Amino acid sequence: MIDHHSVMNSPENLQRTALFDLHQQAGAKIVPFAGYEMPVNYADGIIKEHLHTREKAGLFDVSHMGQIRVSGSNAALLLETLMPIDIVSLQPGQQRYGLLLNAQGGIIDDLMVARIGENEFMLVVNAACKINDFNHLNNQLGSRLQLEMMPHQSLLALQGPAAAQVMQRLGQELTDMGFMSVRKLQVKGITCWFSRSGYTGEDGFEISVDDDHAVEIAETLLADDEVKWVGLGARDSLRLEAGLCLYGHDITDQTTPIEGNLLWAVSKARRRGGERVGGFPGDDIILPQIPKQVSKLLVGLSPQGRAPIREGAIIEDIEGNEIGRQIARQIGAVTSGGFSPSLGKPICMGYVDIKHSAENNVLNAVVRNKRLSINVSKLPFVARNYYRPT
Repeated sequence: MIDHHSVMNSPENLQRTALFDLHQQAGAKIVPFAGYEMPVNYADGIIKEHLHTREKAGLFDVSHMGQIRVSGSNAALLLETLMPIDIVSLQPGQQRYGLLLNAQGGIIDDLMVARIGENEFMLVVNAACKINDFNHLNNQLGSRLQLEMMPHQSLLALQGPAAAQVMQRLGQELTDMGFMSVRKLQVKGITCWFSRSGYTGEDGFEISVDDDHAVEIAETLLADDEVKWVGLGARDSLRLEAGLCLYGHDITDQTTPIEGNLLWAVSKARRRGGERVGGFPGDDIILPQIPKQVSKLLVGLSPQGRAPIREGAIIEDIEGNEIGRQIARQIGAVTSGGFSPSLGKPICMGYVDIKHSAENNVLNAVVRNKRLSINVSKLPFVARNYYRPT
């Protein structure tokens, strides 16, 4: 998972992860992010860190994320009252991407839901949302389930095509562990929860470990020649290339899953004709929108030039009127934009009017009062390399 809001607190209010000293020793550029002092990049810079993750293995500190343990009788069914995914069919050792929704079908947060026991789940939520998420869960389910925020758990993400080989060299043979599976493992005698997942589009693992052992686990991974620290800057460019939404930008409490092009995050079991249709907040709005009965849709966007197009840029359609003049009409806006190190060009995501959402449609983005040509593109921009056992 990747977090979203960069919260600019005063320095005395900022928190630090258990790995802060390691980041400083590695020469990290530290910035305020979601209430924490976090590394945005290291000495090599964002582009080299990005490409290293695509080629070998990058190590990310994502301990600012929230980890919430949920347990109790009928926990799966009760969690389904807040999210549109099929949680009941999750087996112990499996996880899914979930969405917390409001009554209007808007997305309160996106998260990972892992079943770690018959009636026990672990949720990983975005850092800037974690207090609100916990309060929301507690208000809705606290009288029937046990909820526990895990503030002393660190979270590391080892991402890239060499991630599995790195673990193999540490004595972990994980070829039977597919994408979105979860397992408790011992690394050098330290108990960790591993999920084969991440938010870069690459194969890899998210590793939950007690704060007291986080430094030892990080140093053990970094001792491998193929592993390097990677900061939040490259984490953002990696997820954008992979076409993955950033909460607070590409999806918000004002956008539904269908508008956010996340139909797959509304499980078939919860749709019309499914075994447990609806029963989640905003179902009266979301279900009629399936498959794409919406006025706007999140799409990939490829600028035709070299100029970067950032979040907030207006997207226009240019049409000729009856006397041959050109008129510009706003049909959307960019929600994420930046440079793609893998492709060597700018890329974006944004919302456009559904009538203009077809792939290869040519539109304009307005940057500093100039109109730049931009194409609707298929997502992801760079192929995802998730591991699935054959």
